[in-house]
Amino acid sequence: MARRASPLTAFVTKELRHILRDRQTLTILLLLPLAMVVLFGFALRNDVNDIRIAFVDPAPDYATLALRARFAGNGRFNPVATAATTSAIEPLFRRGKADVAVVFESGFAGHLAAGLPANILIISDASDPNTGSRMQAYAGAVIASWQAELHAARGGVQIVTRTRMRFNPTLESVNLFVPGLIALVLTLVTALMTAISLSREKERGTLEILLVSPLRPWQIIVGKVLPYLALAFANVITALLAAWLVFDVPFRGSITLLLIASALYALVGLALGVFIAASTSSQRAAMLGALVGTMLPSTLLSGMIFPIASLPGWLQPVTYVIPARWFIIIARGIMLKGVGLNDLWAPILALLVMLAALMLVAIRSFKPRLA
Repeated sequence: MARRASPLTAFVTKELRHILRDRQTLTILLLLPLAMVVLFGFALRNDVNDIRIAFVDPAPDYATLALRARFAGNGRFNPVATAATTSAIEPLFRRGKADVAVVFESGFAGHLAAGLPANILIISDASDPNTGSRMQAYAGAVIASWQAELHAARGGVQIVTRTRMRFNPTLESVNLFVPGLIALVLTLVTALMTAISLSREKERGTLEILLVSPLRPWQIIVGKVLPYLALAFANVITALLAAWLVFDVPFRGSITLLLIASALYALVGLALGVFIAASTSSQRAAMLGALVGTMLPSTLLSGMIFPIASLPGWLQPVTYVIPARWFIIIARGIMLKGVGLNDLWAPILALLVMLAALMLVAIRSFKPRLA
């Protein structure tokens, strides 16, 4: 007579069969560790490449041209502009078009030939203090190497290098992380919670009742996401108050523009959550899909912690489809640099395009249908 399985064995077997039947959840569980290893492996890097450098050279001579050529041939720097005065450099920093500026004094070559100190000023964008310090060190190393070669060839060469940090002179790391944390909180409240909520409705069967009701698909979606939009906006207000009162993060730009951008980013997250819920068959799959599709990229590929310039060249274009990348640019620009709409129209436009595309896909995914 066959031996009857124990209740525990029967329960474990039942759960295993349930997991195996949910193909989406099983696929995500198998791919999630691989995705984490790959993303962390490429994102966890301290080196910075493709540093955009600008030069202020009021009186170009053989020495300044030689040093500029040394930067261009270094492989780590990408010259983006050359100006005669430092006033042309400030807009490049504010628009995020330059990371470092090297300022030569007039008569640079003459001072070197006479054995007098020749001055160079290195200005770095320190809105990301760790990256700013590293970029400044790289620039100083190029200058020191060139100086050593000149000194070995003819002696008596003196180059005095001074440094200055813009937008975060005290190198407070909290100024870097707080804007990114706002993006992470909004992603958690919008995309993750919306995906879980709608997928729960699908599992219970209540969503099918709504789909055959007089409500249009867009009305169902709006009704579902409006409460989360209100909650996300309340979280933004709370996070900004904490950043101001607790961490003393500067607010140099328009708070109104930041709130509008936050609402836009929250709408993108809600649309993404609706799309994930429409594409998955269970609440568990929706939760895992939201984690893989939103939380991991927002943490690793948005520039929140690790600079995008440190990513491999083939991975950097992927960051353009990460909504958090654009919101972090907006938040840091407004809070730390005090820039306005004239300098932030590109990331705002990117979020608007993402919102339109995701809403179109989400509405089409929830057309009335019966299983």
